[in-house]
Amino acid sequence: MRIRWATLVIALAIVASGCATKNYVRGEVETLKSQVDEVQGQVEENQTAVRTNEEAIEGQGQRINEQGAQIEAASKTAQDALNRATSAGILAQGKLLYEVALTDDKVRFGFEKAELSDGARTALDEFADQLRSENRDVYVEIQGHTDSTGPENYNYDLGLERAEAVRRYLNAKGGIPLHRMSVISYGKLEPIADNKTREGRSINRRVMLVVLE
Repeated sequence: MRIRWATLVIALAIVASGCATKNYVRGEVETLKSQVDEVQGQVEENQTAVRTNEEAIEGQGQRINEQGAQIEAASKTAQDALNRATSAGILAQGKLLYEVALTDDKVRFGFEKAELSDGARTALDEFADQLRSENRDVYVEIQGHTDSTGPENYNYDLGLERAEAVRRYLNAKGGIPLHRMSVISYGKLEPIADNKTREGRSINRRVMLVVLE
């Protein structure tokens, strides 16, 4: 009888031990599952962050490509203006918006003259209105150009006078702050038409307005 009771006690102990082992294993499995879920969640968060960064990098690359294409499509002097303003730290975005050519048929600079005609003033009024309507913090480089008639130094000074006349008008009548504009003269160095013809020389007597952001 005592042997039977001893056997029963041992059997119960084994069963109890087995249950305890199962409970322990079950607890360990649940802990591991929780840890796996936590790690998986971190991995998913990391993957989301990586995708976000990749999209941001891709978007930045696209903007750089667009800007590069825009610069390539612009004139050489507009590219020069962007480079100058960027190097000087003037621009917030380092972006070329557009350029406006005020050629002789519109601005009507007389031969060896820097005075603005009525047509020039009208064109500049329209330009200033456009800037105000866009309501953007822009920077304008005003470039003066001449035809090839006369010495280089003379044409440089004449181009500068034309650019400065435009700058003064845009400030006084257009309300554009002086610190948002600069002037430069190319003189006769950057023709866009044939200086051998009267029409070509007329086109080369121009002012370029390069709008940057």
